[in-house]
Amino acid sequence: MLDTPRHQNDETWSAIRAGDPRSPKVPGTWEKRFRAAGAGLWRWRFRAPALLALLAGLGYFGTPLLLGPVVAVDAAVRADFVQSVVASGHVEAPFRVNIGSQVTGIVANVPVSEGQAVKAGDTLIVLDDREARTAVVQAEGAVAQAEARLRQLRELTVPSAEEALRQARATLLNAQQTHDRAAKLAEGGYGTRAALDEAIKELNIARAQVRNAELQVFTSRPGGSDYVMAETQLNQARASLETAQSRLSYTIVKAPRDGVLISRDVERGNIVQPSNVLMKLSPAGDTQVVVQIDEKNLGLIVVGQKALASADAFPKETFDAAVVYINPGVDLQRASVEVKLGVAQPPAYLHQDMTVSVDIETARHPDVLVVPAGSLRGMANGKPWVMKVDAGHAVRQPVKVGLVSAGKAEVVEGLQAGDLVVPATATVQEGARIRAQVAPNAAP
Repeated sequence: MLDTPRHQNDETWSAIRAGDPRSPKVPGTWEKRFRAAGAGLWRWRFRAPALLALLAGLGYFGTPLLLGPVVAVDAAVRADFVQSVVASGHVEAPFRVNIGSQVTGIVANVPVSEGQAVKAGDTLIVLDDREARTAVVQAEGAVAQAEARLRQLRELTVPSAEEALRQARATLLNAQQTHDRAAKLAEGGYGTRAALDEAIKELNIARAQVRNAELQVFTSRPGGSDYVMAETQLNQARASLETAQSRLSYTIVKAPRDGVLISRDVERGNIVQPSNVLMKLSPAGDTQVVVQIDEKNLGLIVVGQKALASADAFPKETFDAAVVYINPGVDLQRASVEVKLGVAQPPAYLHQDMTVSVDIETARHPDVLVVPAGSLRGMANGKPWVMKVDAGHAVRQPVKVGLVSAGKAEVVEGLQAGDLVVPATATVQEGARIRAQVAPNAAP
């Protein structure tokens, strides 16, 4: 920039003072200030970003130093507290029926399939019955023969024996009279000894015939040996017939009760034996859920507790259940206890061996103070406490804890509704200043 001669400057200011209209204008006060400010900003154009960064750093780092860090906290709220034990298991009937054949045979037909619902008395398996039918015919013949023998005793043997007894008694009467006459004649000297001996012999024979006839009648009547033997033969024949008929009925295996066939292991042409399990039947009606409860929760479970269950295949559908059995033994391998829950009204979609999750309600306290279980500290030594927010500071607050379940804890003493507590996972020292930020789902 070239320097202006001093005399030219003097002339210019002289013209200005003389009021020459050709002279340049003199800047006003505001223009001077504006130009001065612009010149100042222009001189600070390289220092402004650093100044702005400094101000931002002071705002970012200075605020936590003065007011403390922002810490996510939870609020103590009043609500109904339900303690529950969650477990998983499977569906099964209280018992299952193993179906098999009671006789050895060849399978002629299997009219049912696995998964089919059956009624009591429905035919499940049909065996070849030709041999069994033949045995029934033979047994029926033996029964008919025994019945004929017993009828013969009643219709022929007994009447004949009774008639023979009457004849023997008549002969005895005649022999007795002959003997008496011979004895009188012998006493009077009119008869011979030979005649008397002959009369005595005939009398003894007649008496023997009477005794024989009486025995024949007795043995042929009910209670006599012949009659008892005939009855025994008839009973044995009838028992043989029943056995043959039973064996014939065993060739048709029927459902013992209503239910669903959950397995089938038999086909036409198989040779089956009584030891084989051919089908398994799940009885209809009673349904239960069998779950394994952790041993540490055993003291919380009692018979009669209500539960809400859902099948894994239908997670949006739930059904009611109740504890009906607690196994007295503990599984050492899994450190668990078997618990059975009865289902009074099983849904239609519930099938055997389905995987089911249950939520057993073990306790319910209405309208109590609840905080997240993760905010409790000192639970291991039996002196629980929480870090409470008080006037912007973290303060240690002892509490008395009630029920604890599903990530929530009941606070019996030490807090009030709306109090803010710091999670145990937060690294906040006691007495430190903090800015509490309540989680949206934990607002009081």
